[in-house]
Amino acid sequence: MNEHHRAVERLFTDYGDDIYHFLVYYKGTHDVEDDVQEVFLRALKGSFRGESHPKTWLISIARRIVIDQRRKMRFFPWQPILHTQKTPDDILLENEELKTIYNSIHELKKEYRDVVMLRMISELSVEETSEVLGWSKEKVSRTYYRALKKLNQTLQAPLKGGGAELES
Repeated sequence: MNEHHRAVERLFTDYGDDIYHFLVYYKGTHDVEDDVQEVFLRALKGSFRGESHPKTWLISIARRIVIDQRRKMRFFPWQPILHTQKTPDDILLENEELKTIYNSIHELKKEYRDVVMLRMISELSVEETSEVLGWSKEKVSRTYYRALKKLNQTLQAPLKGGGAELES
């Protein structure tokens, strides 16, 4: 195994779970394991230039994979999405409170959803989120603030003021 393969293997060990969780929140639980593999296959084919944090680079790859899949689905909407068995994530999402939060995030407009998932779920910094989305740091901060405000409003209705304020 050459040094590049070992480096990607280390990236998988260090960031595989982060990429998995990002993809679950970004697209749902269907085929997430396959998409994680695709991220690291693309990482293996590409080369990390060190211009950003490795986690940021991998999340950028994951995000592009999902965007490509969504584009393909627009052109081929007849392709079935099969859910043959429940995954552990499906069972976890059955928890009503988590389901409410998950659904609320996915109901946000796209730019709000993207910034919330990168900042809150993937725990990227403003700078890293800026790199992934190709936005200025100011736009990331402004959009994140607005997204959290909207998410808080959405969550307050079902939780009826149960102290579920999200921190910004």
